[in-house]
Amino acid sequence: MPTDTRRLVGPESTQSPYDFCPKKVLKLDVEHNQRPDGRSSDKMRPVFLRAGVISQAKGSAYIEMNLTKVICAVYGPREVQRREDFSLQGQLTCDFKFATFSCRHRRQHQQDNQEKDLSLQLLEALEPAIHKYPKAQINVYVTVMENDGGALCAAIMCASLALSTAGIEMYDLVLASSAANLSTGCILVDPTKAEEDVVLNKMAETKGDNKSAGTVTVAYLPSISQVSAMTSDGEMDLPSLTKMSKLCISNCSKLYPVLQKSLSEYLQDKKPGTKMDVN
Repeated sequence: MPTDTRRLVGPESTQSPYDFCPKKVLKLDVEHNQRPDGRSSDKMRPVFLRAGVISQAKGSAYIEMNLTKVICAVYGPREVQRREDFSLQGQLTCDFKFATFSCRHRRQHQQDNQEKDLSLQLLEALEPAIHKYPKAQINVYVTVMENDGGALCAAIMCASLALSTAGIEMYDLVLASSAANLSTGCILVDPTKAEEDVVLNKMAETKGDNKSAGTVTVAYLPSISQVSAMTSDGEMDLPSLTKMSKLCISNCSKLYPVLQKSLSEYLQDKKPGTKMDVN
């Protein structure tokens, strides 16, 4: 049988490279209030912020929450590009995207349904804090460089700081915090990706039971004491949901001085980076 010399001869069968990656089973020590990274259940990850990282953008910011890394660019206010998008109240658009290398499994270049949903949640969190400009549009672009949990919280805070550096009039900075509730009743503040996966597995195990398991993310404006957005995933009773929401609001108040200091140092053109333990 003649062979095509222009074609590369490959193996008849293939194997996914993920089969060779060791799968770590996460174990949470709920009794001793310890997590795999050494934090207690009520302790947040350290936060690093830097403003003005993209010279071509009107405003930009970069945030690290341990291994979660997010960068944001803001353009505008500028003239509305399409005539059908014209509005006297102004327009705010948010684009949330995972980098192809940001997750364990490679992401696609095109925006998928999860990214579209996160873009909408980001828009809902930022919209109440922004004074819109009539007949103009403001574009927010968020890219997750590495995802280790809390990507939406990091995106909200990064976009809020970027909007401030762009000179956009805002009622207040938008803070965000998340919490996860295990079926045992233990609440984990600022969960990592592995901890979120454990909660998702608990959700599948306890579906239909009286136990509660799920995650909650709250966006908050501290100076005016207003919740701009809240999203939850899972099945939780009202007392658990209320307790987690109050805990997230308290954590947002702790994060507020971090964003204020980073913005102040950017405006004073001193130290561009701010790293602080928020606990």
